[in-house]
Amino acid sequence: MSEMVELPMMAELLALLFFTPILASFPIAIAWGMHPRPDWARKLPVLSVAGLFVSLCVALYILFNVGELSPEAEPIKYTIQWLPEFNINFVFIFDYLSKLMGALTAVIAFLIGVYGLEYMRDDYRLGWYWFFFNLFTASMLLVVYSDNLLMLLIGWEGLGIASWGLIGHWFRDDDELSYVGILKRKVAGLNMFWSPSTGGWRAISTIRVGDMPMFFAIGALFALTGTLNISEIPWAGLEEKIGVAGVVILLVAFLMGPFTKSAQLPFSEWLMTAMTGPTTVSALLHSATMVAAGTYLFMRLSWYIQPWELHLEGYEYVYVLVLFLGLISSLYAALVATSSLERKVLLAASTMSSLGLMFASAAASYWVGKFAVLVAFWYLITHAFAKASLFLVAGHLIHETHDRFLGGDTEVARKLKWAFVATVIATIFLSGIPPFTAYWVKSGMDGVLHHLEHEFGLLPLALLVTISAIYSGFLGKFLSMNFFKGKKVHLHLHGGGIMSAAYLTMVSMLLVILAAILTSPEEPFSEFVEEGLMASSFAVGMIVLVAYAFGFFKPQIKSPLGQFFGDRMYMMFLNDYIVPKIGWAIAKVVDYGNRLIDFTCHQAIPGMFEIYSYGVRFIQNGKLERYLQIVVGFVMLIVVVAVAAGWIA
Repeated sequence: MSEMVELPMMAELLALLFFTPILASFPIAIAWGMHPRPDWARKLPVLSVAGLFVSLCVALYILFNVGELSPEAEPIKYTIQWLPEFNINFVFIFDYLSKLMGALTAVIAFLIGVYGLEYMRDDYRLGWYWFFFNLFTASMLLVVYSDNLLMLLIGWEGLGIASWGLIGHWFRDDDELSYVGILKRKVAGLNMFWSPSTGGWRAISTIRVGDMPMFFAIGALFALTGTLNISEIPWAGLEEKIGVAGVVILLVAFLMGPFTKSAQLPFSEWLMTAMTGPTTVSALLHSATMVAAGTYLFMRLSWYIQPWELHLEGYEYVYVLVLFLGLISSLYAALVATSSLERKVLLAASTMSSLGLMFASAAASYWVGKFAVLVAFWYLITHAFAKASLFLVAGHLIHETHDRFLGGDTEVARKLKWAFVATVIATIFLSGIPPFTAYWVKSGMDGVLHHLEHEFGLLPLALLVTISAIYSGFLGKFLSMNFFKGKKVHLHLHGGGIMSAAYLTMVSMLLVILAAILTSPEEPFSEFVEEGLMASSFAVGMIVLVAYAFGFFKPQIKSPLGQFFGDRMYMMFLNDYIVPKIGWAIAKVVDYGNRLIDFTCHQAIPGMFEIYSYGVRFIQNGKLERYLQIVVGFVMLIVVVAVAAGWIA
């Protein structure tokens, strides 16, 4: 590995990259807190977006000017000394994954920021919104470029606190449009609707479950290896130090953070109710930040662990777990999306399904090699642009129809033609229909999971094909029920030009990726094309096409099973009923324990000392008569015992 410590102006560029978005949000945050609030405060979001644009420029500069953009290129590192005696420093890494992911994050954040200028124009808490939105972006960029796990953890926690602020942005809970679920609906006494304040709390409380073991795992890694730099940790030596069980425990504890961040089972519920936040937040959260952070971190780990070279037993157990957890989570979410009737909840479930496939594909690298990580990574990029576009379209539809549920006919397609065009492109290019963008990437994924036949039979590939078909079906449903066969909606057309420009630019990136795949001879694009030209991949593509058509022409089938899927298989009972019950039971046990301790320490033990003290004072009263009585009593007791024992005849 090559390491370049002295890069021209890199410290200044990194300062612009991370701090400009945050500093640019200060003016509106401060102005919004003034009383009385000045009229010009509503014009300040432009500064926040300008800060995002600066980050975009820096990310693009890094992409094209810092090192070679190739999967085989040596990573370049830049170190800022902090605690060198403990080998803890600010270490930034510029490799194939970080450079592309940084550019992706910056591009999407900027376009969503532009969209938000119009979408959030009349909001009642703009200072709060833009501060946390820009903090969200800066935190993700820190996660992306960090090689040092402690520095990465700072960005990781920044994502958590910003997500809480944004998901619960409409904290007043006074607008039905900001809820998830049908208001006042209950199942078995449990509320089946969630407010913004509840959504924010559910998100951050669930994420804490994974972040704590991840934090301790990072500490253990430092104690065992003496370094926190992902690219320098001697992964091969861990199993020699702590054994197979130790490696499994350590890595699973670490991956609890990515699992909860990326909403894998059983931590999925927070992602669905996170739709209580503004649509701009949903678009950013579901494309290039937050949930993508978990899958990206697992890819980064695999990139440097290189499990395909180690072939160690402990790592194999972990990668088997991630493989099947990803596939099962993906299947679960795909089934949920088929019956979801809320625009953003359907898209949220589809995101969870995509994240599961990313985990599964990256986990297959243990047996397949680096190509599996590249497949997962390019699926992440393709999904990010398509999903961000669909969320922004959903927000535009909600904005114009004042309805968060699926609905719309050909009148909506005519009057919101750019939203319609963007939806057609995004759904077709994401579904895996040949010869569009996701088809080539998913063909690579088909090939990756097909290589697992010797290890697990055809089960992984069969699950992937099933998931792909279901996924394509609900994308067809999304298009149909918003622009063709949905319920009649009343349009409130007012503006929307900036919003349309943002998501049209976003969705056009899918065309750019397609062109790159078809024209570039470089890896991994050449492998994608090679896999896509295989007859088996084309057959899967045809299955996907049929499923998309079925979802389009038959978007809704009412049945008890569909209701079960639409209610997310009642997974919310785990979050809202079972876990709280367990928590209260533990609290009750602890309370009884506290009472026992309190009784023992404050009543029983002092009472015993009091009795002992009274007895001592009774004996030692200072009178000779009392001591003679005691001596005579002991003598008589000894005589009685001796007679009873036969010692005295």
